[in-house]
Amino acid sequence: MTKIATRDAYGKALVEIGEKYPEIVVLDADLSKSTKTADFAKTYPDRFFDMGIAEANMIGTAAGLATAGKVPFVSTFALFGTLRVGDQIRNSICYPNLNVKIAVTHSGLTLGEDGASHQAIEDIAMMRAIPNMTVIVPADAEETKKVIYAAAEYKGPMYIRLGRPKVPQVFDESYKFQIGKGSVVQRGSDVTIIAMGVMLSIAIEAAKQLEQEGISARVINMSSIKPIDQGLIIQAAKETKGIVTAEEHNIYGGLGSAVAEVVAEHVPTIVKRVGVNDTFGESGKPDELLEKYGLTKEHIIEKVKEILG
Repeated sequence: MTKIATRDAYGKALVEIGEKYPEIVVLDADLSKSTKTADFAKTYPDRFFDMGIAEANMIGTAAGLATAGKVPFVSTFALFGTLRVGDQIRNSICYPNLNVKIAVTHSGLTLGEDGASHQAIEDIAMMRAIPNMTVIVPADAEETKKVIYAAAEYKGPMYIRLGRPKVPQVFDESYKFQIGKGSVVQRGSDVTIIAMGVMLSIAIEAAKQLEQEGISARVINMSSIKPIDQGLIIQAAKETKGIVTAEEHNIYGGLGSAVAEVVAEHVPTIVKRVGVNDTFGESGKPDELLEKYGLTKEHIIEKVKEILG
C-alpha cells in the first residue's frame, strides 16, 4: 500500500491552490522545510513570509493580512501553532472571525523522537473549544489535498491537523471531502469504529481482523471534528451495539469526547475510547509509541469485544 505523509500532500496542495487563488499567502515559523511550505515559498516567493521563531507574532500578522483581504495559511508544528499562541488565536483570529487557516504538522505521538515537549496531544481539545473555529484532521494524502482546497474556499478560521510520518493511502481521487461530514469507509452491523487521522488505516485493519472472527465492524472516517457529523454518529448508535473511537490525541477533549457528547444528548449508547490515556508521551519511533500508548488495532479490537461482551 502506498504511503505518503499528510504534510507532504499539504505542501503540494498549497502550490496548486496558490495558482488558483492569488490572494493566498503563507506564513511559517522557521520550519518551512519540515512543514513543506518551502514548496510554496519557492514557487511564490513574494507571497511567503518566514516569521522566524515568533509564533505569536506570526498569528497576529496573519490576522492583519486577513483584514486586508488576503487568505493566510499559517504553519508550524502542532504544539507551537496551538498552545504557544492560544491567546492570539482566540482574540486576534476567532473573536473577530477572520479568514485564517492554521495548518499545522508534526501532531500527536507520531512526531516521534522529538519527545513529549513537541508531541501535541491536547491541541484538538483546545481548538474545538474556541468559538468560530473549524477543526479538521485528514486521514491520508488524498483527503489532505481535498481539505486544503475546501479550506481555501471556506470563509472563517480553520485548524487543520497534519502529521509527520508517511501513512497508508485510504482514499482515491474520487473521494469527496465536505466540512461537517464523516464518511463510512467500511459497512458493518455489530459495532462502529469512528477514527480520525493516522488511526483510520489502523481502524480498517482492526475491522478486517474482526471480520475474520465473525464480527461485523462499521468504520467511519470522522475528519471533521468541528462541526461534527451528528447524523452519522446517531445513525451508528441506533444501528450498532456500541461505538469505539480511535484518535492520536488525549482521550479527553478530542474525537472520543465529541462523539460521546452527541450520543449522550441524542441516542445514549456505550462509547469506548482508544487514545492517549491522559499522559504525556516520550521520545521513540512512531510505531513503538503507538504500541506503548495503546493506539493499535489490537487495542481497538479489545474495546470492540468489551462492548460485545
